[in-house]
Amino acid sequence: MTDDERYEAGMKVRRAVLSDAHVDRSLANRTDLTSEFQNFITRYAWSEIWTRDGLPRHTRSLITIAMMVALNRSEELALHLRAAKNNGVTQDQIKEVLLQTAVYCGVPAANSAFHLAQKIFDEESKAAGQ
Repeated sequence: MTDDERYEAGMKVRRAVLSDAHVDRSLANRTDLTSEFQNFITRYAWSEIWTRDGLPRHTRSLITIAMMVALNRSEELALHLRAAKNNGVTQDQIKEVLLQTAVYCGVPAANSAFHLAQKIFDEESKAAGQ
């Protein structure tokens, strides 16, 4: 695959997982500093990894959520908590992953993740009700 083909394949998955609105915002906010990075993550994270047959996107979402808890990356965690539903992940499955992170990542990390997840789920519920 060429870099252009890899970019297009990655962009297709990135949009499917994160939503067109999120990706459009990310692309609109590119700068001279971040433009190459946006291209890089689209080609490698979203194409080379997320398009592989070895794991379904559902599983990749759950793994990514756990890793964001472990790394204490709340901004990326919020992004992937919101995106997980696009891969068929339920709130109960997220709860199970967050419970497991309490054991392997620590209670404070899981506690923060639960608070963030609840905030996001509440916002989504409110938006769906309007």
